[in-house]
Amino acid sequence: MELAMIGLGRMGANMAERLVSGGHAVRGYDPGDAARQQAEARGIVAHASLQNAVSALPTPRVVWLMVPAGHVVDDTLDQLRPLLSAGDTVIDGGNSNYKDSQRRAAQLGDAGIHYLDCGTSGGVWGLAEGYSLMIGGDAGAVEQLRAVFATLAPAPDSGWGRVGPSGAGHFAKMVHNGIEYGMMQAYAEGFAILKKKQEMAFDLGALADIWRDGSVVRSWLLDLTADALKKNPEMQGIAPYVADSGEGRWTVAEAIDLNVSAPVITLSLLERLRSRDDDSYADKLLAAMRNEFGGHAVKQG
Repeated sequence: MELAMIGLGRMGANMAERLVSGGHAVRGYDPGDAARQQAEARGIVAHASLQNAVSALPTPRVVWLMVPAGHVVDDTLDQLRPLLSAGDTVIDGGNSNYKDSQRRAAQLGDAGIHYLDCGTSGGVWGLAEGYSLMIGGDAGAVEQLRAVFATLAPAPDSGWGRVGPSGAGHFAKMVHNGIEYGMMQAYAEGFAILKKKQEMAFDLGALADIWRDGSVVRSWLLDLTADALKKNPEMQGIAPYVADSGEGRWTVAEAIDLNVSAPVITLSLLERLRSRDDDSYADKLLAAMRNEFGGHAVKQG
């Protein structure tokens, strides 16, 4: 098939390269000169303008967006809309909020343009290993693009699928990332306990390797953790600051709205927020309270 990849950053360029390797023709666009040049070197036909990339496509056109969630998606769609016609398909493979995806699908649907929200997981390893794709939107539109999804996925018949109507793909990816938060937090806390038990002198990298085979806690996240521990067992040069890209917050908000108890995901999000406070007022106040009611010593900072 032939399609345009809008956004040639780390994810977009890798996905475009995997598609090219799978026999598809990809026309790319990115506002950055360097990104376009790097894409050209990887076999992607990069255009200097969005209009040129889309206009060069055969009809019905297929346009895949890999741009930052939020207003950037809306701004890109505003530019795309005059270039598209009924029967064309736009796929948002970023981490958009599912409510935004529902709104966009309705707006483009009025013009006969299909809008698929595709939750995409795989990170920097997706180029070699394939991507997990959770797709929301019209079933017929998904089927027409089966060859594209099958190429991006780990295997043609696994790792991808339509999960529901518009918004379902990004809702599923949102919850996927919420689960990821909890799993990562559990691993981090467990290895912190092991490291603190100094009398055992655990080799954390070696222990992680043992768990990778046969253990009930084995996973790809554990594989990555083992690799990180081997490279830098003391985590030197890494600040104790953990960012979040929004999906964990949305998952917690949905859990509250749906009256679903989700304490692990919620606390893992709160721990990320806590990691950013270098001068925690709350912790200082807790120490002061202990001093007030029990006379416990306060460490001077």
